[in-house]
Amino acid sequence: MDTEALILLTGFIVLLLLDVPIAVCIGGATVLTIYAIGDVPTGYVVAQRMSTGIASFPLLAIPFFVLSGVLMGEGGMARRLIDFANFLVGGFRGGLCYVNTITCMMFGAVSGSASAAVSSIGGFMIPEMTRKGYGREFSVALTTTSATTGLLIPPSNIMIVYAVVASNVSVAALFVGGVIPGIVIGSLIMFAAWLSNPSRTAVESLDASERPSLWAALIGALPSMLLIVIVLGGILGGVFSATEASAVAVAYALFLGIVVYREIKVGDLHRILLKSVKTTSVVMFLIGASQAMSWALSFEQVPQAVSAALLGISDNPLVTLLIINILLLIVGTFMDMTPAVLIFTPIFLPVVMSSGMDPVHFGVLMIANLCIGLCTPPVGTCLFIGCGVGGTTLAKVIRPLLPIFIAMFFGLMLITYWPALTLWLPRMLGL
Repeated sequence: MDTEALILLTGFIVLLLLDVPIAVCIGGATVLTIYAIGDVPTGYVVAQRMSTGIASFPLLAIPFFVLSGVLMGEGGMARRLIDFANFLVGGFRGGLCYVNTITCMMFGAVSGSASAAVSSIGGFMIPEMTRKGYGREFSVALTTTSATTGLLIPPSNIMIVYAVVASNVSVAALFVGGVIPGIVIGSLIMFAAWLSNPSRTAVESLDASERPSLWAALIGALPSMLLIVIVLGGILGGVFSATEASAVAVAYALFLGIVVYREIKVGDLHRILLKSVKTTSVVMFLIGASQAMSWALSFEQVPQAVSAALLGISDNPLVTLLIINILLLIVGTFMDMTPAVLIFTPIFLPVVMSSGMDPVHFGVLMIANLCIGLCTPPVGTCLFIGCGVGGTTLAKVIRPLLPIFIAMFFGLMLITYWPALTLWLPRMLGL
């Protein structure tokens, strides 16, 4: 490793250990590296790469999808989706487990936020499952892991970020490609819950009086679920692009919150917009800083060095993918999903593409992998939110998390080594 690459790595790790915000870690390490190169004007290159990095039309979708997610979260959607899932699976033995997972999948998909799913769904489901005898720690573990599945099911901001970093990757293909893997991992989480949770001995199916009627469940949840149909249907039908779909999602979410559900007042919009702007600003700062770091990585030929090192270990694509998965699982334990995608996509994507892997397949694989990291300490965002909502500690939640982690890892291996799981639907639709 040459001096500049060593400076980049050391600077990033040191700043990270000092608890500096991740975007500043990326930007600071990049400035030090470009300054060490010496042949280019540091300030100009960093400013130019950051500004051009966010000057992308597909990235316009992020603030809109963030806003639509906040509107959905504030608009009373969570309770209605819970009622719908309750009608579907609440009659099965241990039905609240399945209600929890399915609701998190639906809410995470339409809101585009795993953190919002944990706080919104967990705020109701964790106390309810605890009251029914499932155990507080198990309920937190199930909610935390289930919430991440919504990041694979469209619309998904992280897929847009990956598409921009990977270049020439269709957002529509990523959206469609994530549907089946998201459902598969959600199903595996439910299977793990069935195998491991106390409901098999302590909790029977829900009484009929606790379950809503078909009509009540549909009337409440159908308008929310239509968001996915509108976004995907409009993109696949050629009515609008993925970026335009995000603006349509905002208009629809605003209509639902104010007119249909009537849980958002006009006076709430200032607070909602401010919350969305803060989230968007953090994401855009991350993207800009990461694009500058990508330039430094490319200048120092780090992707080529990593590719040579991985291929030096084995030229078998199956082994290479396993090594990449292990590295990403480690990365996910100490880095949030967005910076991980921004930093490691330019490094690993050339390696897998040289082995003939489709970039859409790798994008879904990477996101599924990093979803596990959202539930693992020390940085697991969803895990800490879940513990806060559930009023428990990390140490107590780890044990019930383990069987669900095994199920998620098995799902990751299915996605990795069964490309058709991701690519069949996009190819069938001509994407």
